[in-house]
Amino acid sequence: MTNRRQFTAALGSLLAAASLPPAASAQSAPGMLRAPRLKPGDTIAMINPSSAIYEREPYAVATELLQALGFKVREAPHLRARYGHFAGSDRERADDVNAMFADRNVHGILAMTGGSGGNRMLPLLDYELIRHNPKFLGGFSDITALINAVHAKTGLVTFHGPVADSEWNPFSVEHFKRVVVGAEALTLKNPQDDDGVLVSKSGRITTIRAGIARGPLVGGNLTVLMAMAGSAYWPSFKGAILLLEDVNEHIYRVDRMLSTLKNAGVFDALAGVVLGAFTNCEPGDGFGTLTLDEVFDDYFKPLNIPVYRGAQFGHIKKKFTLPIGLPVEMDAAAGTMRLLSPAVL
Repeated sequence: MTNRRQFTAALGSLLAAASLPPAASAQSAPGMLRAPRLKPGDTIAMINPSSAIYEREPYAVATELLQALGFKVREAPHLRARYGHFAGSDRERADDVNAMFADRNVHGILAMTGGSGGNRMLPLLDYELIRHNPKFLGGFSDITALINAVHAKTGLVTFHGPVADSEWNPFSVEHFKRVVVGAEALTLKNPQDDDGVLVSKSGRITTIRAGIARGPLVGGNLTVLMAMAGSAYWPSFKGAILLLEDVNEHIYRVDRMLSTLKNAGVFDALAGVVLGAFTNCEPGDGFGTLTLDEVFDDYFKPLNIPVYRGAQFGHIKKKFTLPIGLPVEMDAAAGTMRLLSPAVL
């Protein structure tokens, strides 16, 4: 009985601690740090913090892409490594991140792809080295772990945007260049494509709760963010604008993850929420289900903060480049995010 009581008490302490990062990390978070802007002729290093790519062509295409954008390209030493489905061991992948931040001839760092495994290497990163060598760091999907952890531990503004293996269409290229090269404090708004119909279905936003709010951007992929819960790498949510997107998750799983955020007190700390694409998030076999509309209404309508859905980020072709850690002003009725300062120097 004593052992059971001790176990119960320990479990209660652990669960209580898991809910602390939104408030506690806000007290110890470093000040905001911005990297120098990227310039034509700068060198971008490609890293692979997550899953392996099994063919040679994607690397060739990614190299040609970055060269077409005007950059020189460096492959991190273990870029093409493989350990199971990971792009090398945890140590190899972390060593690549550390080495590319330490290399003074590298000006920016871009993830090759997402997948899974980024969480595993977070304890192996040299955050002090990163803090003293601020550089552009970008990616999305599983790279949510890396970009949020680096910002949480160093204050560096990182970037939720295309990976090297993404489709770099004119929309994605324009926003990347304006934010990271041009250092523009622009307003991010979905494109209104002229597709020849009376009422367009593309680029639509849904206002769940109207309002205007200011705060730093945090988040990205919902599943990856939840895998960080309670760790030292979870970002501070106090006064933040939370970005959420996901792919290939059944609706009941989306509901379960949102309930975890709610129960951890995250939603009580936020200034606002911007929902991106929830691509292929459908009912699971054998499950009666709420719709995504109903799930989002349940969690976000009761909050006294602005929330809108449909922003151009996530597992879709046209992507914003979103600076994690940079204060923005969101307008849920207009469906906009306005950067309050340039994201790079």
